[in-house]
Amino acid sequence: MTHRFPIKEIARQSGLGTATVDRVLNARAHVSPQTKLRVTAAIEELIAQEAQLAARGRRLFFDFVVEAPNRFSREVKAAAEAVLPQIGTAVCRPRFVQQETMHEDEVVGTLARIMKRGSHGVCLKARDTPTIRDAVNGLTVAGIPVVTLATDIGGTDHLTYVGMDNASAGRTAAFLISKTVGDTPGTVLATRSHKSFLGEKEREIAFDAALADLCPQLQVVAMQGGGGLDYDTSRRLSHALKNISDLRAVYSMGGGNRAILKVLTDQGLRPDVFVAHDLDQENRRLIGEGRLDFILHHDLQMDIRNAFGAFLSYHGLSNDHVKAPLSTAQVLTPQNIPTSRPRA
Repeated sequence: MTHRFPIKEIARQSGLGTATVDRVLNARAHVSPQTKLRVTAAIEELIAQEAQLAARGRRLFFDFVVEAPNRFSREVKAAAEAVLPQIGTAVCRPRFVQQETMHEDEVVGTLARIMKRGSHGVCLKARDTPTIRDAVNGLTVAGIPVVTLATDIGGTDHLTYVGMDNASAGRTAAFLISKTVGDTPGTVLATRSHKSFLGEKEREIAFDAALADLCPQLQVVAMQGGGGLDYDTSRRLSHALKNISDLRAVYSMGGGNRAILKVLTDQGLRPDVFVAHDLDQENRRLIGEGRLDFILHHDLQMDIRNAFGAFLSYHGLSNDHVKAPLSTAQVLTPQNIPTSRPRA
């Protein structure tokens, strides 16, 4: 069948082979639902970017590889689409691989496919493991710059990190809890989505140190795992909260807050303060309902803009600095939640 875009163009945008795209477009058998979604998403991205193709300049393809709950991945894609019209020095074409859980071999395999087909830059949110570090260094050697998003990857030659100053965010959470709890003894629950996300580890280290200084009477109970997903978070948290009756505060570094709140309610626990991260749709509802007290938020559009700026500077198309500044955490309360997504 004919289509608005050539099969080769859709294949390049989706990262699939032309034969696979042809099978999807012609509704042939033996095509997985995930493959159909990738082709549909690629076509939507091409339509959204078509107007930009009239602009003069070089055409660049950038790949976003993100392991995160869907609520965060949607924010990343929306931020990229909002920033693209502001870029006038080149025609930037983003391609997205976003999964709620991506194990090491999946990340490495995705990066290997990107290196094989070529890319002008990879924006990566992934775990900090030796295998993934090797894959990032492999991209760099191949001349494909890598920018890490939201959580950094250590020991690599990647271009830069864009996202929140995670250590500062951890100290801010400790300060907010200290001002709420005061001198009252008790327990603080600190949750992370996965032990291998470096950004959350940086938050936790800074949080523990600051809270020990500000409120030495508080005991921190740490929970790791769940990936910010409701079912896994609930299962792990139910076990972690056994025998705790004096919960004073919660610092959620990795999301899954609706699940966390449900477990607390089921176990009859009502903390004095709940500090979370990111103003996604779920957290917007929860703080509006008065179930979250503070959200540590950063301007994701600015982070994505800094990522594009670093890529363009690498390719000699921008005067922006390659090393992007860290985003400062904004403390949001039920009284100052913006009515729409903050703009870059």
